[in-house]
Amino acid sequence: MHEERSGRMALNRRQLINVGLGMPIAGGAFDVFGQTAIPIGDMHFHSFFGQSTYHSRPLAKTLSDGGASLVAWALVGDLLWFDTKRYRHRDTPKPGEALGWLERELTRIRAHLAEQKIKIVQTATDVDLAERGEPHVVLAVEGASFVENDPSRVRRAYDLGIRHLQLVHYSLSTLGDIQTEPAQHNGLTEIGQQVVAECNRLGILVDLAHGTVPVVHDALRISKAPMVWSHGSVSAGPPPHPGLITWKARQLPLATAKAIAEKDGVVGLWALSNDIGKTTQSYAERLLELGDWLGDDHVAFGTDINGLAANALFNSYVDLRRVVDHFQSQGMPERRIRKLAIGNYARVLRQAFQGRQA
Repeated sequence: MHEERSGRMALNRRQLINVGLGMPIAGGAFDVFGQTAIPIGDMHFHSFFGQSTYHSRPLAKTLSDGGASLVAWALVGDLLWFDTKRYRHRDTPKPGEALGWLERELTRIRAHLAEQKIKIVQTATDVDLAERGEPHVVLAVEGASFVENDPSRVRRAYDLGIRHLQLVHYSLSTLGDIQTEPAQHNGLTEIGQQVVAECNRLGILVDLAHGTVPVVHDALRISKAPMVWSHGSVSAGPPPHPGLITWKARQLPLATAKAIAEKDGVVGLWALSNDIGKTTQSYAERLLELGDWLGDDHVAFGTDINGLAANALFNSYVDLRRVVDHFQSQGMPERRIRKLAIGNYARVLRQAFQGRQA
């Protein structure tokens, strides 16, 4: 589970970070150091995010420029019902509104992917192809507001192509509590538990991001497949709470992150400059620190590209490529880099798909 940790000892982390950050971007099949280019995976990014100027259209060029091939396009399921300036709950959708929003936005997303000739991940075979460098998008939903009180709607999402489902976001939810509002349910509701079980049955990866600690532990108790915390950061300090500034409220306590890892899950690191810092160096260092805490099998990119506006450290996959190229330049073993860059996300997707019973 935690193999290659001895390999880490051969590299002083400070030395690894402080050298070579200005190198050129890899191009073609080989980078400037003669090593095979490693594809990039990302557990969480956005496009068509409201009227944001940080959108990534056209997507094919964005992926190609950075060598990204397995990225989760997160449709914001509650976008119309939370305050996008304060990142707090605003109101509750009327019956059927969130499902209608999901269906309309997925139609728009799928049309763009078809126009760009980008394949959608539907099976483990698609994940295999993406891990070998063929560009694929995982259709994801951030905040399952469309469920309302009907867990059977998860099947509708699956039929529409969703393979990665984040239970909650910034709006109050019938599924469970969120980090940025006072708790209402003390964890997952009965509906939320049924949604986790239905995701397991259908073969959808469950994403715990934005959920409270009790939500995470309830899901870990129920789920038969590993899960992810797609984007955020981990704090070894005092437990976060809703009264904090939003990004601090959104941090994941270290003990909870370890619980996700112990169930073979993966935690993604976002690129929020307020939290991670303002340089590629700071992101690389935090990623390695997370690997130290959780093990290299349980860490991944979860950039939140296009969802962080002016506070984004990365606005394209060219930016993220610099992290991978830097690790290669310092002699980090390729197998280790592949885990962090794409392998861990690919693994949990496969595990979710393999559990499908329907």
